[in-house]
Amino acid sequence: MDIFLQQMVNGLTLGAVYAVVALGYTMVYGIIQLINFAHGEVVMIGAMVAFTVINLLAAGGLPPLAVVLVGTACAIPVCMLVSYTVERLAYRPLRRAPRLAPLITAIGASIILQHLAMLVWSRNVLAFPQIIPLKTFSFLGATVTGVQLAILGICAAIMCGLAGLVYRTRLGRSMRATAQNPQVAGLMGVDINRVIAATFVIGAGLAAVAGVMVGTYYGVAQYTMGSILGLKAFAAAVLGGIGNVPGAMVGGLLLGVVEALGAGYIGDITDLCRYGPLARAVGERCADGGHFVLFGSNYQDVFAFVVLILVLVFRPSGLLGERVGDRA
Repeated sequence: MDIFLQQMVNGLTLGAVYAVVALGYTMVYGIIQLINFAHGEVVMIGAMVAFTVINLLAAGGLPPLAVVLVGTACAIPVCMLVSYTVERLAYRPLRRAPRLAPLITAIGASIILQHLAMLVWSRNVLAFPQIIPLKTFSFLGATVTGVQLAILGICAAIMCGLAGLVYRTRLGRSMRATAQNPQVAGLMGVDINRVIAATFVIGAGLAAVAGVMVGTYYGVAQYTMGSILGLKAFAAAVLGGIGNVPGAMVGGLLLGVVEALGAGYIGDITDLCRYGPLARAVGERCADGGHFVLFGSNYQDVFAFVVLILVLVFRPSGLLGERVGDRA
């Protein structure tokens, strides 16, 4: 039971991050039917910008929370600008092109952003300064850190705020109208280009926050970190029903829990370590107990995609997706 509760905590923390990133995928796809594969690189840029700002301010005597908030405040507009530029230059000219052209363009934009980040921040693994003291809490035998609680709280607030934006505001109504039928929405006075650009910008803001959370939680960042994170977030969006905002939330949380439980009970468990899956990828080892995230399962990345395949085989529209007819 102790292992189960611990893995549930780890899974919900990771799943909350997946859900926030998946919201960017599902919002863009729901409106223009585009899979924005560059979204993972926007997450990476958010983590890198925050890393730079936090390093500059870490020795300035500011409170640790203020340093992280300033880093996040700097990362959000940078990611918004990057995402808006990609949409304006790469996606908008191909909006009426065959679907394969925007997809290839999205992959190309992802590669370009990744290598630009490598030129700016190098190919080395960057270690975030440990400015936030680690506080742990015990609950029924499971260990929860203050960082995990902060991530869960921030992600819950983001999800509730986005749901309110989509379903309770004028912009949200315009987004839903554009997703339903962009031609009719345009005839009704909706500025389609503005709505689509706003969708990319909002998704980029969420990606920036997710990047900061990933960087501060795992303590490391690298220019390739957005690839696997973006792929898993896209899988979470598909799992919940891509184009469905609540589905992205459910899919992300479910994906994180499946990974954690699968690694805890089926995978090759070797250690409990501070840095978790990202550290495994770069060979980091630690023994201080830090975040108590499962370390060393050789099969952790497999479980999520096995579940995804099973869901798509038996329910192709996703868990909360609905079968809809083609647009006229």
